[in-house]
Amino acid sequence: MVAKNLKKIVMVFILLILSVVSYAQKDVTQFLGIPVDGSKSEMIKKLKAKGFTSDSFNKDVLVGEFNGTNVNIYIATTNNKVSRIMVCDANTISEVDIKIRFNNLCHQFQNNGRYIPAMLSNYEISENEDISYEMTVNKKRYDAVYYQLPADLDTLAFAEEIQSVLLSKYTEEQLSNPIEELQTEMMISGLSYMLDKYSKKTVWFKIDEYYGEYYVTMFYDNEYNRANGEDL
Repeated sequence: MVAKNLKKIVMVFILLILSVVSYAQKDVTQFLGIPVDGSKSEMIKKLKAKGFTSDSFNKDVLVGEFNGTNVNIYIATTNNKVSRIMVCDANTISEVDIKIRFNNLCHQFQNNGRYIPAMLSNYEISENEDISYEMTVNKKRYDAVYYQLPADLDTLAFAEEIQSVLLSKYTEEQLSNPIEELQTEMMISGLSYMLDKYSKKTVWFKIDEYYGEYYVTMFYDNEYNRANGEDL
């Protein structure tokens, strides 16, 4: 039987990482509550039901408002299944404004219990960053990557998974009375496990440039539907 202290540690870990589980997403990546899956025609129909309309020049491109911004939506498929929703700002803005927009998006994702960051790092852009120079001369990319959590996540079952992961690396005696360094190591091990588990449901965004002005492109990827070398 797993020591009681270990169970407490695991549950604390779950509560820290999954602070708002009730708001988490379902099994595959979702965009506006719609699974990024199925056929392109079905996706277009569902998005139109959300208020988006077809572009006057290309019926497969949808236009409308998303998260307070006018956007163009593109739908990518792999083997006739939707694998990506790409959301592009419809209008370009200045370098100063794109920093604000990018950082605001980072704050929104960080404060949203449906997402966890793919890396333990700060994606935000500093006020003194010269985006134009960095992108043009150093070819720097400005992006931020997050993973969606499933809506039906069973915290008790997930706790048992974490227990198994930790017990494969540490003894029950170590886990029953962990020193501070070991607690940190356990947290990192558990977080790495969770990031790997949910990496198929990726949502990320980046800054793009167009004639000296900038816009944000967001991607809602269903990695289960993307090519994985099976056609080679």
